[in-house]
Amino acid sequence: MFIVHSTFRVPKEKANEVIEIYRNRSKLVDQAQGFRQFRLLQNSKKLGELTVQIEWDSKQDYLRWIRSEQFKQIHELEKNYPDQELANIIPEVHQYEVVAQ
Repeated sequence: MFIVHSTFRVPKEKANEVIEIYRNRSKLVDQAQGFRQFRLLQNSKKLGELTVQIEWDSKQDYLRWIRSEQFKQIHELEKNYPDQELANIIPEVHQYEVVAQ
């Protein structure tokens, strides 16, 4: 299994707005080959810190996804988000191979 975390920070007063965006996400990734699970995590002490966690069957499945047209579509929509402060956020991405369970 392969897990990707994309962590980003927003002003804490905008955290609920961002959470709502993710609750209403397109779910295109859910249809990708090798997709297992999506989660949006909120830091319990720093409410403006959010992490998207996506689980994949393999690193190859993840790489296939980020090279796909659907991935490009989703990220183009983000660039056009009306709130430019949110649209310009660049996440810190970490990739993990599950080595024990």
